[in-house]
Amino acid sequence: MCGRRSIVWVLIRRELPHVVIYVESEERGERRRMGRMGRMAKRNRQARAVLAGTTAAVLGLAGCAASGGDGTKSSGAGARQAKPSPSPTPVWDPSPASVAAVGDSVTRGFDACTVLADCPEVSWATGGDAEVNSLAVRLLGAARAATHSWNHASSGARMADLPAQMAQAAADGPQLVTVMAGANDACRASTAQMTPVADFRTQFEDAMGTLRRALPKTQVYVASVPNLKRLWSQGRTNALGKQVWKLGICPSMLGDADALDSAATLRRETVQKRVEDYNTVLKEVCAKDLRCRFDGGAVYDFRFGTAQLSHWDWFHPSKDGQARLAEIAYRAVTAKAS
Repeated sequence: MCGRRSIVWVLIRRELPHVVIYVESEERGERRRMGRMGRMAKRNRQARAVLAGTTAAVLGLAGCAASGGDGTKSSGAGARQAKPSPSPTPVWDPSPASVAAVGDSVTRGFDACTVLADCPEVSWATGGDAEVNSLAVRLLGAARAATHSWNHASSGARMADLPAQMAQAAADGPQLVTVMAGANDACRASTAQMTPVADFRTQFEDAMGTLRRALPKTQVYVASVPNLKRLWSQGRTNALGKQVWKLGICPSMLGDADALDSAATLRRETVQKRVEDYNTVLKEVCAKDLRCRFDGGAVYDFRFGTAQLSHWDWFHPSKDGQARLAEIAYRAVTAKAS
């Protein structure tokens, strides 16, 4: 076995008619005469062979240079191999302990309970309604959700309003912030008044920056903007819904609901393209933040049917629609990191 590491010198001296080899150990402070080679008349090749064998034997005595601390032989590659490092702590926590919501009328539960009114208790993000089973309730449980979730969304809000909402949310110190915004940027009096895509990007980046300056480790779930054209195609089959639309609900898409001429078609296609561009922005900005998750277009792709639409305006989500949004969000938040 090998104890402490030792340093060994090999001394070769010519002491005619022999070559004598001495071994000196720093650890023990001694010199030992190991042996002698034959006459100098021996061939140089034989001398070199004996010297190599003797040196190997000496190094074997030193031990530590060729063996582990317990005397076990180890290979050069194995000896240099580092111990496996522990697995890194995942950045995303699938079970946050508090939730704050920012966004627009969808997150406020608008028209889900009564006509033209907010109903935050059925909000997909933070509501306490048992039928909806909001994201906060699914993550925290009903009792904790009542005290550890906050809704800062506002009906009619556009992306430009998000930085201020983020500041309010940051004051609560949540571990997760949900974002659903962008529909009102497309739902304008005309397509010319829709928020330009570049402005939309800047505003969303400002909102994320506002949160990050206050809460650098808070997670963010970003929902895609719903498919407004599909909502139009579903709601236009209801006479009551079309009458409510005339009160000013998303006129760029829902105005003249029965018109199918080229101008109306172009108008709706323009709005639809803008929604798709907004979703691209949400995805790209979110992707730059390690603690941000975009829903991958899940809300945009969801096929809202008449059961998922408010029976007051046939545009906003009903309680059932709110529950579907909560399901989508919960899957995204709790999914394992890929």
